[in-house]
Amino acid sequence: MGVVGASNIVGKPMALMLMQHEATVCICHGKTRDLAQFTLLADVLVVAAGYSNLILPQMVRTGAVVIDVGINRLPDGKLVGDVDFAGVAAKASYITPIPGGVGPMTVSMLLINTITSCERWLQHLSIMDARERLAQAGRR
Repeated sequence: MGVVGASNIVGKPMALMLMQHEATVCICHGKTRDLAQFTLLADVLVVAAGYSNLILPQMVRTGAVVIDVGINRLPDGKLVGDVDFAGVAAKASYITPIPGGVGPMTVSMLLINTITSCERWLQHLSIMDARERLAQAGRR
């Protein structure tokens, strides 16, 4: 597995999660010398480097799964990922599009985490309210 991008937001956590599931992970970044040497070895390539069209078709193994997490706006206003979608799509067995690939999942998980946090907070308030009522009853 290859992860291109070593940020604290995507790259490092992704690599750690993959390793927790027994994956052998190679972590690179946009400035890695001879990046293709590493990306060509990956059956699964997660790219979150922050450089538009950094990953070109000749850098991807035929049949690889490519997950493009990056999103960049070109000077003409077009949104593109860190992967040359049109070129790599011809080689990859699966590739996430930009926009509409990883972004909607990110939004969904953000909403789930927000709801979970709210539920925990409400549960905490209920416990605090119950303790306060018990304390008041004990004072009577």
